Amino acid sequence: MSLTFIEETLEYVAEAVAELFSPNHDNYPSTGYQPFEGEPYKDKPSLE
Repeated sequence: MSLTFIEETLEYVAEAVAELFSPNHDNYPSTGYQPFEGEPYKDKPSLE
């Protein structure tokens, strides 16, 4: 094995670890708390 192969492999693994533990960079809007606005289901299903 050559030294450059080992260096490239270590760099590849280091970049993957850095990506895993980096801050979240998703650009999704924060929606916050979403209250339930529907009607609750009143009938309970039978267990038979």
